Formats: sequence, structure tokens, C-alpha cells
Amino acid sequence: MHRALLLALLLFSSAAHSQELQPRRWSHLPKGSNFSAAAYIYTSADIFFSPSTRVENAKLDMHTISASYLHAFELLGKSARFDIVQAYQDGRWEGTLDGTPASTSRTGLSDTAVRLSINLFGAPPLEGEDFATYRREVADCETIVGIGLTTLLPTGRYLKDRLLNLGNNRFTFRPEIGMVHTRGPWSLELDLATYFFTDNNSFYKGNTLEKDPLFAGQAHLVYTFRPGLWVSTGTAFGSGGGTRINGLGSGDSNNNLLYGAAIGFPISRKLGMKVAYIRTNSLERTGFDSHSIVIGAALMW
Repeated sequence: MHRALLLALLLFSSAAHSQELQPRRWSHLPKGSNFSAAAYIYTSADIFFSPSTRVENAKLDMHTISASYLHAFELLGKSARFDIVQAYQDGRWEGTLDGTPASTSRTGLSDTAVRLSINLFGAPPLEGEDFATYRREVADCETIVGIGLTTLLPTGRYLKDRLLNLGNNRFTFRPEIGMVHTRGPWSLELDLATYFFTDNNSFYKGNTLEKDPLFAGQAHLVYTFRPGLWVSTGTAFGSGGGTRINGLGSGDSNNNLLYGAAIGFPISRKLGMKVAYIRTNSLERTGFDSHSIVIGAALMW
């Protein structure tokens, strides 16, 4: 297969696996609390290739079901949290190559994501009535600053003899720093992250795949009506993540803009739901534009 086509497909696939737009990831949680969540995500994308690849009308339809667990605890006298997320995906790619229709599909597990974060400023580790009293005291003005590390494990389905896969067959490390400033019902959330990727030494047809770091930032504005009931709007930008096969790249860059909105609402004191829409646009001549709908539920215990 033409090297430019390989790299263009990988540019899309890698960015789709990497970037995210997620509000309330630095929220103050009671020490000792646990959350279990499930979500369904539908993604539809148009993929744009350089004319030299001779690929046209490329599209992706992806159905994702994810399950996650979160535990809030105290670490070094600070509030911390541990998250683990596992998704199951069913995707179909289709398009035309030299005018001939072609398609492929994949079903299976994606890479497992684990995250450890700690709030360095604000959001002390509290539980029970102490937590409730603190939240009332800082309701009018609060600032939280935290750091975190997310690791994507190479657990997803990966076929060495196929170009498109649900798993990446490599580790991804994402250190990040986040800040939340709240005044009354309004919260401004900022997050900066860098993605580092190990090599995939079992890439298509025995090649080695390398990927440059990806730099990303996201910002959200959240309005909270009452505990559990909130709306948000957000945007994110990612740049970098160039791909090379056996040390040779195509020179294509990866610059993406994401934006979307979400609403969270309570079903009961322990159960809540979230509905979100996320739009992704490529700022380059190659890349992808996508629409995603997210429906999720979380149980606190």
C-alpha cells in the first residue's frame, strides 16, 4: 500500500484515539467515595486524504460502550482520585480507492485507560459532614489546581496483518495540569496535557511505527443549578502527533479543534446521567471531521 495512504490513515486513527473533551475532571469529591459509570458513544466521521493517496469519500461509523470506575482517596495529605476506563467498540470504515468501493470493520476491546490525579491546591481530603460544610463555605469562590497522569495500556484488539485497529499496540502516557476557578454557580476549567507514545514494533507488515508527542489543551465553562444538575460548553485544541514508518514521515501535521456541550442531571441522590455532543474539525487539508453523541450514567456508592 502507498506510504502516504498508510500515514494518512494513521494520522486520523491516532488522533481519534488520543484527544478528548471532558468537563468536571478536577471536581472536588468526598474522600472514600466510589463511582461506577457506563456510557454509549456514537461517532460519525468524514476522513480527508491527500489527492496523491487516491482515496475518496472515506467515512467512519463507530459505536462505543464504555465502563469506568473511580475512587477518591487521600494521598500525601491531598485529595486524589484513581480512574480506570474500558471500552468495547464496533467500527466500520468505508470509501473508494481508485474509484473502487472498499470497506472494513472491527469489533472488540479498545486500549484500557488508567488515571491517577491529585489536587495540589484547594479541595482538601474530607468526608461526611466535614465535606458538606466545606462545600457550603467555598460555594461563592474557590480555586482548585491539580496534576494527573493517564496511561493507555496496549490491551485493545490488535491484528498485526491489518492497518486499522481498535488497539494501538503501544503505551501512551499523558501528564496533565488542570485548574478550576468557581464563582457562585459558574466554573471555568482549564486543562493542559502532553501525550507521549512508545513505538509500535509490530506494525502492519512487520514495520515499526513511531509517533511524535501531541500537545493539547481544553477549556470548559460550567453552570451548576444545584448539586448534580449542570450544563457546560467547552473547546479543545491539539497539535503534533506526526507519524513515521521506519523513520520516514509524510510531513503532514495534525491540528484539530474540538468543541461541544454537555448536561448532567440527577436521577436520584446516588444516580446521575450525562448527555453530550462533541464536534471535531481538522485544521489541515488532511485529517477528519467528526460528530459524537454521548449518553452516560454514573452511580455513587
